[in-house]
Amino acid sequence: MTGAEASASPLARGQGVALWRQIAGALEQRIGAVPLLPGTRLPTEAELSARFGVNRHTVRRAMEELQARGLVRIEQGRGSFVAEDVLEYPLGPRTRFSETIRRQNREPQGRILRLEEIDADGLVAEALKLRRNRPVVIAERLGLVDGRPVVLGAHYFSVARFPGIARLLAENASITHALAALGVADYRRLTTRITARMPTAEEATVLEQSRTRPVLVTEAVNVDNAGEPVELSVACYAAGRMQILVES
Repeated sequence: MTGAEASASPLARGQGVALWRQIAGALEQRIGAVPLLPGTRLPTEAELSARFGVNRHTVRRAMEELQARGLVRIEQGRGSFVAEDVLEYPLGPRTRFSETIRRQNREPQGRILRLEEIDADGLVAEALKLRRNRPVVIAERLGLVDGRPVVLGAHYFSVARFPGIARLLAENASITHALAALGVADYRRLTTRITARMPTAEEATVLEQSRTRPVLVTEAVNVDNAGEPVELSVACYAAGRMQILVES
């Protein structure tokens, strides 16, 4: 919002309409007029206080009203933003990130952040039916929708079963493509555990969100048509942008 816009928005005082309601209405009108793109940073409380000639408490009340109505997103320590649409992300027997996002007429993108061979700990070994400390590949993958990060996933694969998967994922971030190239044309979700927690500093940075906003975490095992495990994934979703729908 420019200085010209700031000076053009006086409040009607003493006419029975609370100042915070007038501020909320002015901001709502401004968000929808251009319209402002989802994720656009809004002016700070100090800037809005100066613009409308009110104290910060009045501005804060207006912003809380807009947040309650789903128009803005307030992140402690980062500021206020135009709210994004919350995507519905179905989890069913056959869940594919790109397919799911494209069905909603949005543009998916996958980006590999880390590829490394490590020793399987207890959780990974049990999920993949391996002995503890057997070698596995971990692929950390960032999923984006329309350029905005929505999910950070750690995907584990047995090196013995998929010896070339690191190379394939380095060439193409699609897990489905890599598994198909290694002989697994289809796979399905066997189990999914969903929890919620606060993000780590790294997760908050990568997902571009505040550490004070929770994330949804899914721990899932995928198996082939013979029921043998092919992948363990532990995915961290930005809860403000993704709503998980469990399908039977």
